[in-house]
Formats: sequence, C-alpha cells, structure tokens
Amino acid sequence: MHLIMIVAVLSLAWLLRCRYSKATGNWAQRWQQTLFLFLLPPLLVLMTAIAVLLMGPQGQMIGLHTDGFSYGLAVGGVGLAIAFGLKLANQGWQSLQKIRTYPSIDLDGQSARLLDRSTLFSAQIGFWHPELVVSRGLLEMLKPEHLQAVLTHEQAHYYYRDTFWFFWLGWLRQITAWLPNTETLWQELLLLRELRADHWARQYVDSLLLAESLLMVVSAPMMASESFCAAFSRTVPQNRLQERIEALLGEGETSMPSRSWTWSWLLLCLLPLIAVPLHR
Repeated sequence: MHLIMIVAVLSLAWLLRCRYSKATGNWAQRWQQTLFLFLLPPLLVLMTAIAVLLMGPQGQMIGLHTDGFSYGLAVGGVGLAIAFGLKLANQGWQSLQKIRTYPSIDLDGQSARLLDRSTLFSAQIGFWHPELVVSRGLLEMLKPEHLQAVLTHEQAHYYYRDTFWFFWLGWLRQITAWLPNTETLWQELLLLRELRADHWARQYVDSLLLAESLLMVVSAPMMASESFCAAFSRTVPQNRLQERIEALLGEGETSMPSRSWTWSWLLLCLLPLIAVPLHR
C-alpha cells in the first residue's frame, strides 16, 4: 500500500510540473503562482516519505499489507534530501567564513565587507543575518547617488531575508532536479526576487537611479551559489534585464497585501499524513 502511495504522489508531482506555464500579472501575483508550482510537488513527495517513515515497514493499511521495500525507498529519499541539505549548508558556511576574512568597512552606517576587486560587485551573502559584500571597484567607479541606489536594493534583500529563504528553495531545487521545469521555475523565482527588491528600493531612491545603477553593475560574476547569495549585480539574460528596467521605469505597482489565505494551499502538503492513522 505504501508503494501505491509513493507512486501516486510522484505521478501527481510530475503532472503538476508538466502543466507549468509562465505566470501572469504583476510581480506579486507571479510570485505566488510560481512559488505554488515550485513548492507544492516536492513538499508533497517529502511529506509522503515522512508519512511512510511514521507508519513503519510492518502492518496493514485499509486491508492491504505494507512492505519493507517502500519503507526502504522512503528512508533512502529522506536520507538523500538530508545529505543534499547538509552539503548546501556547508557550502554556504564556507562562503560566509571566507568573506568574514575581508576587511570590514562602514557605508553610511551600514557594516560591509570590502572585496579587493576592480569589478563592480555587491551582494548579501549568508543566511538569516547575511553579510553585505561590496567591491573596491564599486566604491571607486559609482557616484554617491548610484552607490546609494545599489545599497538600498541590497537592503531590500536583507529586509525580505532572501538569502535565508532561498537557501531552502535552493535545497528543494537540488533534490527535485528530476522534476520537469525545476530550473525554469528557479530562474523565474530569481527574477521575481530581484523585481521585488527593486520595487522595495524604489520607495526610497529614484527609479531612474536604480535603472542606471543596474545597467552599470549587472555584468559582475557571482561569488557564491544563488541559494545563499542575493546580488544586485548578478548576470541575467538580456530579456530579463530588459524586464527589470521596464519595471523600474514603468508605473509603480501596489504590493498585494499579505493574507494568511494566500498560503492556505500549503495545507495540501499535509494530506499524506492523513494516511498515518489508517495504518495498523
């Protein structure tokens, strides 16, 4: 019976991802739609594996016998997920330890780490309390108003705790690379993350300054995985750069109010746990 559950949920997850189409609406609506398709399939699979682990390898469920094979699959799947998570966390920790060897500087009251490179680079790197990293080239080549625009954008990433949440999203990306459209949805989330930060920053700095700053620094290479690094200067395809510029220069969008029901779909991920009391 456990094997039937696993196959059914895997099929559902595959079907959900196969039905992917690019989200529409403003960035907030696109964020909700994209996050739904990115999160729901892997969380359903994970919760099914956990439900099987809770039920154990022996017993019956609605009159059908369970077996050790399906239990072994669940153990293996959860074990691999934990291993991927530990590996990603270790990579993030090593990156954080490395940048903490860089000299600390003060930027208008903000603490930052100075990277001794001539390229234009700025990023938040870390987890819940990331470190702001800026390059020597950024400080030397940007005018004060453009530098302030870049720093405000990076403050938006800190405000939304993007490095922390994208660590977990990046983990789900790694363990579900076998699902259709995982990479497409990931790239869409990265774009929407930047659009959200741009939208927040334009409340405090001029949109034109933000757009000009983006054009100046967008070609800088990444220093760390985007699972725990949020950079204003990340390289993007031309069409996505154009979308960010158009969003900055267009009319401001009103953010969708935060409502608890917008996340109610996460309750669907708990459905596999309903099977646990049925196991004897």
